[in-house]
Amino acid sequence: MTRLIVWRHGNTDWNAANRVQGQLDVPLNDLGRQQAGRAAELLTTLRPDALFASDLQRAADTARALAALTGLPIRTDPRLRERYYGHWQGLTMVEAAERFPTEHARWRSGDQDPGCEIESLDDLGKRVAAALQDAADAVPGGTVVVATHGGGARQGFGHLLGWGPEVMAKVRALQNCHWTELRHDEIRGWHLTAHNAGLISQELTPAF
Repeated sequence: MTRLIVWRHGNTDWNAANRVQGQLDVPLNDLGRQQAGRAAELLTTLRPDALFASDLQRAADTARALAALTGLPIRTDPRLRERYYGHWQGLTMVEAAERFPTEHARWRSGDQDPGCEIESLDDLGKRVAAALQDAADAVPGGTVVVATHGGGARQGFGHLLGWGPEVMAKVRALQNCHWTELRHDEIRGWHLTAHNAGLISQELTPAF
C-alpha cells in the first residue's frame, strides 16, 4: 500500500495580509519556518521514503525542514505550484474585488473559470494530480511526502479521488503546514485517510 502525504507550506507575510500569491515566489516568514520545523518533526514519525516539492520557495523551504531531519533529497516539480491567479496575483482580495467585481463575484460563487486569466480549477486539479501520481509511482508501497500549496493540494488530491466540483467545494483547504493523507491499494485505488492533520494551533489562513 502506498501512502501519500500532501503537505501545505508554512505561513508567509502574504498569507497574513490576505494577499493573492498564486505562482509568485513569496518566501516563508519566521512563523512559517517555525511551523515547518514543528510539522517536520511529526512527519518523521511516518518514516517517509521520498520527498517532493513545488519549486516555489515557500514550499521548497518547507520541504527542507523535513529533508534536514531525514536526509531525503528534495525532488522539485513545477506542476505542484499553486493555482495561477492571473491579474489578481499580488493584490489583496479587497483590491481584487474592487478592480474586478464581476470576476470576483464569479469566483466567490464557485465558478470554475472566473476570468482574469485565472487558471481553471479543472486544469489545476489535473496538473497537480498528475504530479502527485508521479510522485507516488516513484516509490510503490512506500510513504511519499509532497510539499505544495493550499488550493492546489485540494484540487489535486480531489482529482485523484475522483471527486466532482460539488464535493471539493465543501472541503476546507489545508491550513499552513497541515497535510492530507491518501492511501492506495490495488482493490480500492486511492482513498482518503486524514485531512488537515497536524498539531499546530493557528488561525485560518487563505489558500491562495
